Amino acid sequence: MSKLTLVSHHLCPYVQRAAIALLEKGVPFERINIDLADKPDWFLQISPLGKVPLLRIEEEDGSEAVLFESSVICEYLEETQPGVALHLKDALTRARHRGWMEFGSSVLSDLWGYETAQDAAQLEVKRKALIAKFATLEGVLAGGPYFASTDFSLVDAVFAPVFRYFDLFDTLGDSGIFEGLERVARWRKALSERESVQAAVGADYPQRLTEFLEKHNSILLRLPAAA
Repeated sequence: MSKLTLVSHHLCPYVQRAAIALLEKGVPFERINIDLADKPDWFLQISPLGKVPLLRIEEEDGSEAVLFESSVICEYLEETQPGVALHLKDALTRARHRGWMEFGSSVLSDLWGYETAQDAAQLEVKRKALIAKFATLEGVLAGGPYFASTDFSLVDAVFAPVFRYFDLFDTLGDSGIFEGLERVARWRKALSERESVQAAVGADYPQRLTEFLEKHNSILLRLPAAA
């Protein structure tokens, strides 16, 4: 059996996707966290984009391969590893799900702007962008509890790290982003209770995220505290 090593960062939501997929499939793996502000030379030598996650695959014959980009890693795990399927069998459904995974990446782009906003105007622009995207999701979600009804899929692995941000953000102030989005709220709750989702980050995740907000002088830390 190949030895898998997930090269990670404590906060990276893209890393969390791959970790959730590995945990859902019950595949043994080692996780190595690096400091993205001080990237080690060995990492730069094997990461074409200088980003995490990377998946190092060490074969029994001593050969090694490295995969980069979270979507590529998740697809590789789905195609090669045992355990529960995270893509449905129907080709059209799989294609649709890949599209919604890309949609999840666009949500993360808006989230970056939201959490690093330093003034109220910038924050409001990104808040409205997030509201629009979650409203779109509200329209495509069915009975739940997951994106594809009762089956946990790679789409869920993509969005679980998105919702995790708001576990902290909600303590800093009422954004109103999820107001009236009952299906999204149920989905968020179901994902937060998933064992793989909980195990995809360390216990110090909230502290590290708070430190990230402080480093970027985020206006979220200067909002009236949530009751």
